Amino acid sequence: MTDAPTPQSDIQISPNDVIRFLLELFAIFSLGFWGFVAWPLPWNIVVGIGAPLIAIVLWALFRSPKAVLRVDPFVKALVEIVVMLAAAFAWWDLGQPVVAIVFAVIATVSGVINGRAEFR
Repeated sequence: MTDAPTPQSDIQISPNDVIRFLLELFAIFSLGFWGFVAWPLPWNIVVGIGAPLIAIVLWALFRSPKAVLRVDPFVKALVEIVVMLAAAFAWWDLGQPVVAIVFAVIATVSGVINGRAEFR
C-alpha cells in the first residue's frame, strides 16, 4: 500500500505572522475591555461592543489576508495603524501607560517588518 501524496500548501507562516495575529486579538480585546470599563452605563455596553466590532469590520474589509476590498498597501497600513493606535490609546486612557507603550512598540515593529515584506 502506497501513501497518497498530500497536497502541499504554498502558505508559509512566519513568527511575525503569529505575533501579528496575537496583536490583532489583543487589540480587539483591549477595545472591548476599554469600552466596558471606561464608560458609564449604558454607554459601556454600546462602546464595549461597538469599538471592537468596528475594528473587526475595518480589519476584515481592508487588512485581513482575505480582505473583502483590495486596496493600496498604504491604505492597508493606515487601517492597521488606526486599529493598533486605538488599542494603545485605550490602555493609556485606562491608566496603564506601560501596557500602552509596550503594545505600541511591538505593534510598530511587527507592522514595519510586515510592511517591508509586502513591498518586496
